[in-house]
Amino acid sequence: MNKKIPLAVSTGVLTLALALSGCADNSTAPSSETTSPSQSSSASMATEADEMFVTMMIPHHQQAIDMADILLAKDGADPRVVELAEQIKAAQGPEIDKMLGWLEAWGVDYDPDSMGGMDHGSIGGDDSMMSEEDMTLLEDADAAEASRLFLEQMIVHHEGAVDMAQTALDDAQNPDVLDLAQQVIDDQTAEIAAMQELLGQL
Repeated sequence: MNKKIPLAVSTGVLTLALALSGCADNSTAPSSETTSPSQSSSASMATEADEMFVTMMIPHHQQAIDMADILLAKDGADPRVVELAEQIKAAQGPEIDKMLGWLEAWGVDYDPDSMGGMDHGSIGGDDSMMSEEDMTLLEDADAAEASRLFLEQMIVHHEGAVDMAQTALDDAQNPDVLDLAQQVIDDQTAEIAAMQELLGQL
Protein backbone atom coordinates (compact mmCIF):
# COMPACT_ATOMS: atom_id res chain seq x y z
CA MET A 1 0.00 0.00 0.00
CA ASN A 2 2.80 2.40 0.92
CA LYS A 3 4.43 1.87 -2.45
CA LYS A 4 1.23 2.77 -4.32
CA ILE A 5 0.74 6.13 -2.65
CA PRO A 6 3.77 7.82 -4.21
CA LEU A 7 2.74 6.45 -7.59
CA ALA A 8 -0.75 7.78 -7.21
CA VAL A 9 0.54 11.13 -6.04
CA SER A 10 3.00 11.38 -8.87
CA THR A 11 0.31 10.45 -11.36
CA GLY A 12 -1.99 13.08 -9.90
CA VAL A 13 0.73 15.70 -10.04
CA LEU A 14 1.43 14.81 -13.66
CA THR A 15 -2.25 15.05 -14.54
CA LEU A 16 -2.55 18.40 -12.76
CA ALA A 17 0.54 19.70 -14.51
CA LEU A 18 -0.84 18.70 -17.89
CA ALA A 19 -4.16 20.33 -17.07
CA LEU A 20 -2.49 23.53 -15.96
CA SER A 21 -0.35 23.47 -19.07
CA GLY A 22 -3.48 23.22 -21.18
CA CYS A 23 -5.08 26.10 -19.32
CA ALA A 24 -1.98 28.20 -19.72
CA ASP A 25 -2.01 27.63 -23.47
CA ASN A 26 -5.65 28.64 -23.72
CA SER A 27 -5.25 31.70 -21.52
CA THR A 28 -2.24 33.01 -23.35
CA ALA A 29 -3.61 32.50 -26.85
CA PRO A 30 -5.61 35.75 -26.97
CA SER A 31 -2.59 37.76 -25.86
CA SER A 32 -0.91 37.03 -29.17
CA GLU A 33 -3.63 38.98 -30.94
CA THR A 34 -3.79 42.75 -31.22
CA THR A 35 -7.54 43.01 -30.60
CA SER A 36 -8.31 45.61 -27.97
CA PRO A 37 -11.21 45.24 -25.53
CA SER A 38 -13.10 47.89 -27.46
CA GLN A 39 -12.53 46.09 -30.76
CA SER A 40 -13.61 42.81 -29.20
CA SER A 41 -16.88 44.22 -27.96
CA SER A 42 -17.48 45.95 -31.28
CA ALA A 43 -16.93 42.75 -33.21
CA SER A 44 -18.83 40.56 -30.76
CA MET A 45 -22.30 41.86 -31.49
CA ALA A 46 -23.80 44.17 -34.08
CA THR A 47 -27.52 44.24 -34.70
CA GLU A 48 -29.24 45.80 -37.68
CA ALA A 49 -29.89 48.88 -35.53
CA ASP A 50 -26.17 49.13 -34.69
CA GLU A 51 -25.19 48.90 -38.35
CA MET A 52 -27.88 51.36 -39.41
CA PHE A 53 -26.78 54.00 -36.91
CA VAL A 54 -23.13 53.72 -37.93
CA THR A 55 -23.68 53.66 -41.69
CA MET A 56 -25.98 56.68 -41.45
CA MET A 57 -23.90 58.66 -38.97
CA ILE A 58 -20.69 58.43 -41.01
CA PRO A 59 -21.98 60.53 -43.96
CA HIS A 60 -23.81 62.80 -41.50
CA HIS A 61 -20.52 63.49 -39.71
CA GLN A 62 -18.72 63.91 -43.04
CA GLN A 63 -21.15 66.57 -44.17
CA ALA A 64 -20.59 68.47 -40.92
CA ILE A 65 -16.86 68.40 -41.65
CA ASP A 66 -17.52 69.61 -45.21
CA MET A 67 -19.60 72.48 -43.85
CA ALA A 68 -16.84 73.35 -41.39
CA ASP A 69 -14.26 73.33 -44.18
CA ILE A 70 -16.35 75.76 -46.22
CA LEU A 71 -16.66 78.14 -43.28
CA LEU A 72 -12.98 77.87 -42.39
CA ALA A 73 -12.03 78.82 -45.95
CA LYS A 74 -13.76 82.20 -45.57
CA ASP A 75 -11.56 85.17 -44.77
CA GLY A 76 -13.13 87.38 -42.13
CA ALA A 77 -15.62 84.87 -40.69
CA ASP A 78 -16.63 85.50 -37.10
CA PRO A 79 -13.80 84.10 -34.94
CA ARG A 80 -16.27 82.49 -32.54
CA VAL A 81 -17.88 80.62 -35.42
CA VAL A 82 -14.45 79.69 -36.75
CA GLU A 83 -13.56 78.23 -33.36
CA LEU A 84 -16.77 76.22 -33.30
CA ALA A 85 -16.17 74.91 -36.82
CA GLU A 86 -12.70 73.78 -35.83
CA GLN A 87 -14.13 72.09 -32.73
CA ILE A 88 -16.73 70.20 -34.77
CA LYS A 89 -14.16 69.09 -37.33
CA ALA A 90 -11.71 67.92 -34.66
CA ALA A 91 -14.38 65.87 -32.88
CA GLN A 92 -16.18 64.27 -35.78
CA GLY A 93 -13.17 63.25 -37.88
CA PRO A 94 -11.89 60.71 -35.33
CA GLU A 95 -15.44 59.47 -34.75
CA ILE A 96 -15.73 58.67 -38.46
CA ASP A 97 -12.50 56.67 -38.28
CA LYS A 98 -13.81 54.81 -35.23
CA MET A 99 -17.09 53.91 -36.94
CA LEU A 100 -15.35 52.78 -40.12
CA GLY A 101 -13.24 50.49 -37.94
CA TRP A 102 -16.37 48.99 -36.41
CA LEU A 103 -17.89 48.27 -39.82
CA GLU A 104 -14.69 46.54 -40.87
CA ALA A 105 -14.71 44.46 -37.67
CA TRP A 106 -18.35 43.53 -38.28
CA GLY A 107 -17.63 42.53 -41.88
CA VAL A 108 -19.99 45.20 -43.21
CA ASP A 109 -19.14 46.65 -46.62
CA TYR A 110 -19.47 50.42 -46.64
CA ASP A 111 -19.75 52.37 -49.87
CA PRO A 112 -19.90 56.11 -49.17
CA ASP A 113 -21.04 56.81 -52.73
CA SER A 114 -24.20 54.75 -52.16
CA MET A 115 -25.15 56.69 -49.04
CA GLY A 116 -25.77 60.05 -50.67
CA GLY A 117 -29.34 59.32 -51.69
CA MET A 118 -30.41 57.53 -48.53
CA ASP A 119 -33.17 58.94 -46.39
CA HIS A 120 -31.46 60.03 -43.20
CA GLY A 121 -34.87 60.66 -41.70
CA SER A 122 -35.40 56.90 -41.56
CA ILE A 123 -33.40 56.91 -38.33
CA GLY A 124 -34.00 60.24 -36.70
CA GLY A 125 -37.46 61.05 -38.03
CA ASP A 126 -36.20 64.22 -39.76
CA ASP A 127 -33.95 64.70 -42.76
CA SER A 128 -31.24 66.93 -41.30
CA MET A 129 -28.77 66.53 -44.15
CA MET A 130 -28.10 69.72 -46.07
CA SER A 131 -29.14 69.69 -49.72
CA GLU A 132 -26.79 70.60 -52.55
CA GLU A 133 -28.55 73.95 -52.69
CA ASP A 134 -27.89 74.51 -48.98
CA MET A 135 -24.21 73.72 -49.43
CA THR A 136 -23.99 76.03 -52.43
CA LEU A 137 -25.56 78.87 -50.44
CA LEU A 138 -22.90 78.41 -47.77
CA GLU A 139 -20.11 78.32 -50.34
CA ASP A 140 -21.32 81.44 -52.16
CA ALA A 141 -21.99 83.52 -49.04
CA ASP A 142 -19.57 86.21 -47.92
CA ALA A 143 -17.82 85.79 -44.57
CA ALA A 144 -20.45 87.54 -42.47
CA GLU A 145 -23.39 85.79 -44.10
CA ALA A 146 -21.55 82.46 -44.05
CA SER A 147 -21.04 82.78 -40.30
CA ARG A 148 -24.78 83.19 -39.76
CA LEU A 149 -25.73 80.57 -42.32
CA PHE A 150 -23.28 78.04 -40.91
CA LEU A 151 -24.85 78.34 -37.46
CA GLU A 152 -28.39 78.03 -38.78
CA GLN A 153 -27.55 75.00 -40.90
CA MET A 154 -25.44 73.30 -38.25
CA ILE A 155 -28.15 73.64 -35.61
CA VAL A 156 -30.53 71.71 -37.86
CA HIS A 157 -27.77 69.25 -38.70
CA HIS A 158 -26.94 68.65 -35.05
CA GLU A 159 -30.61 68.25 -34.12
CA GLY A 160 -30.85 65.46 -36.66
CA ALA A 161 -27.75 63.77 -35.25
CA VAL A 162 -29.17 63.94 -31.74
CA ASP A 163 -32.42 62.34 -32.95
CA MET A 164 -30.46 59.58 -34.68
CA ALA A 165 -28.39 58.98 -31.56
CA GLN A 166 -31.49 58.81 -29.37
CA THR A 167 -32.97 56.19 -31.69
CA ALA A 168 -29.74 54.23 -31.39
CA LEU A 169 -29.96 54.36 -27.60
CA ASP A 170 -33.47 52.92 -27.86
CA ASP A 171 -32.77 50.21 -30.44
CA ALA A 172 -29.04 49.42 -30.69
CA GLN A 173 -27.26 46.87 -28.49
CA ASN A 174 -23.53 47.14 -29.16
CA PRO A 175 -21.92 48.80 -26.10
CA ASP A 176 -19.52 50.88 -28.19
CA VAL A 177 -22.37 52.13 -30.37
CA LEU A 178 -24.39 53.02 -27.29
CA ASP A 179 -21.43 54.91 -25.83
CA LEU A 180 -20.95 56.89 -29.04
CA ALA A 181 -24.66 57.64 -29.31
CA GLN A 182 -24.66 59.07 -25.79
CA GLN A 183 -21.54 61.10 -26.58
CA VAL A 184 -23.19 62.53 -29.70
CA ILE A 185 -26.22 63.53 -27.65
CA ASP A 186 -24.13 65.15 -24.92
CA ASP A 187 -21.67 66.96 -27.20
CA GLN A 188 -24.04 68.13 -29.89
CA THR A 189 -26.80 69.20 -27.51
CA ALA A 190 -24.26 71.47 -25.80
CA GLU A 191 -23.09 72.78 -29.19
CA ILE A 192 -26.68 73.48 -30.26
CA ALA A 193 -27.17 75.64 -27.19
CA ALA A 194 -23.89 77.47 -27.85
CA MET A 195 -24.79 78.05 -31.51
CA GLN A 196 -28.25 79.35 -30.67
CA GLU A 197 -26.74 81.83 -28.23
CA LEU A 198 -24.07 82.87 -30.70
CA LEU A 199 -26.61 83.24 -33.49
CA GLY A 200 -28.49 85.76 -31.39
CA GLN A 201 -25.31 87.81 -31.04
CA LEU A 202 -24.44 88.10 -34.74
